[in-house]
Amino acid sequence: FDNPDLIATCVVGDGEAETGPLATAWHSNKFLNPANDGAVLPILHLNGYKIANPTVLARISHEELESLFIGYGYQPYFVEGADPATMHQLMAETLDTVIAQIKAIQHNARKNSVVDRPSWPMIILRTPKGWTGPKEVDGKKTEGSWRSHQVPLAGLAESPAHLKLLEEWLLSYRPEQLFDANGTLLTELAALAPRGERRMGANPHANGGLLLRDLKLPDYRQYALDVAQPGRVLGESTRIMGAYLRDVMKANMAARNFRVMGPDETQSNRLGSLFEVTDRAWVAERLPDDDHLAADGRVMEILSEHTCQGWLEGYLLTGRHGLFSCYEAFIHIIDSMFNQHAKWLKVTSKEIPWRRPIASLNYLLTSHVWRQDHNGFSHQDPGFIDHVVNKKADVIRVYLPPDANTLLCVTDCCLRSRNLVNVIVAGKQPQLQWLDMDAAMKHCTAGIGIWQWASNDRDGEPDVVMACAGDVPTLEILAAVDLLRQHVPELKIRVINAVDLMTLQHQEEHPHGLSNKDFDTLFTTDKPIIFAYHGYPWL
Repeated sequence: FDNPDLIATCVVGDGEAETGPLATAWHSNKFLNPANDGAVLPILHLNGYKIANPTVLARISHEELESLFIGYGYQPYFVEGADPATMHQLMAETLDTVIAQIKAIQHNARKNSVVDRPSWPMIILRTPKGWTGPKEVDGKKTEGSWRSHQVPLAGLAESPAHLKLLEEWLLSYRPEQLFDANGTLLTELAALAPRGERRMGANPHANGGLLLRDLKLPDYRQYALDVAQPGRVLGESTRIMGAYLRDVMKANMAARNFRVMGPDETQSNRLGSLFEVTDRAWVAERLPDDDHLAADGRVMEILSEHTCQGWLEGYLLTGRHGLFSCYEAFIHIIDSMFNQHAKWLKVTSKEIPWRRPIASLNYLLTSHVWRQDHNGFSHQDPGFIDHVVNKKADVIRVYLPPDANTLLCVTDCCLRSRNLVNVIVAGKQPQLQWLDMDAAMKHCTAGIGIWQWASNDRDGEPDVVMACAGDVPTLEILAAVDLLRQHVPELKIRVINAVDLMTLQHQEEHPHGLSNKDFDTLFTTDKPIIFAYHGYPWL
């Protein structure tokens, strides 16, 4: 997306092609605009087997397989065989053909303004599993069989026969024609290696931080909800956020480096202001009564959380910015994908210094557990927070803004950050608003604090601490405080709100965590604490 000169080759194994996320990902071609975007060249590698079973796509007829991918909107090119020399030439010729076809599609869109969805080329590569490995091991077929998966030759120290097979296998690559007597790659072969940015690791698109440019961000304070007194104004927090995101989108339209992803929930999550400046990306068929669909739209909606996550990860890794908006209960669908991105950030930010920082992966989780109205139990699950906080503290942030103005502060902070996963949980329904913008800024800077206006312990220690994290728990705590004041007016109550959940960890465990002294100053060392928390209580 937004990389018109880039062609990304994606090799897909026929085993992984059976997974749900991969099966849906083929439909990404309905969102790729040949006029402004680059291209993806999928190569489906059919070697026929998984760990111990045949693959589905390798066991259907050629005609059915071809029809399947034509139906997905591709033009398949088949490269099939087992002779390496012949296959090398066939693959080279096919690559020349498909690259020329991609260039022709793009030329037609950019010079002739043809924006109809093209039939993008793809390659179906069929080779034996374990190709060029041992034909048989212990009298059983190995090349062209599931037995070649992972470790076809085991127990080398105890099996001279296996060791001999390994020697024959390695010698089949004719190392004497590749290396000199010192084991150094021959000069004439080393000269064939790509140079400069043509090397895979040196390609700036593979180190997206090199390409990253700061977003142009409007002053979020200009979008503040007017809160003259706490609890007197109703507002839809994410709708206020949507107006801010609209202008983020507008300010970066020329740079083409910001997109919003979501599984058909942008309007539902009250971010519809985005459609005042852009549309939903859509290159498939359009009907007259469709709403905000356009080939050059910058809101990406497909009812596949996996695909949204994959799109956004790729967008960030190649040096751009984005936001993933999702119903809270259904973000669990991408738990394992989040895991891998968090691991990537952990390794690259600490252990690979030449990798430049990338924009953070930002989640907005709304339609949350406490305000489901007509949906109910099936839409109630705040457990993604539990999943996220298991990852390294260096790369994880969780924010629970209690109202619109704190949500604005948090959103601006997240869009400026690098090499993090930011989780923002905020309701979309009308709710009471608590803080004016100045108070919201101070509160978000601290991450946690005493709400003096809601407390009555100013003259000494409280009798009880009433704490909260999350918009609805904040309302519940304040309602409880109101009841206590009516019925137990002599009770001294301290109200604490945490907008940055990670402040509740110790400072030795998380960079945003409190010291023991600061924690005790807030919560005391001997007073009862009632804590209303958005998610599962055992966290």
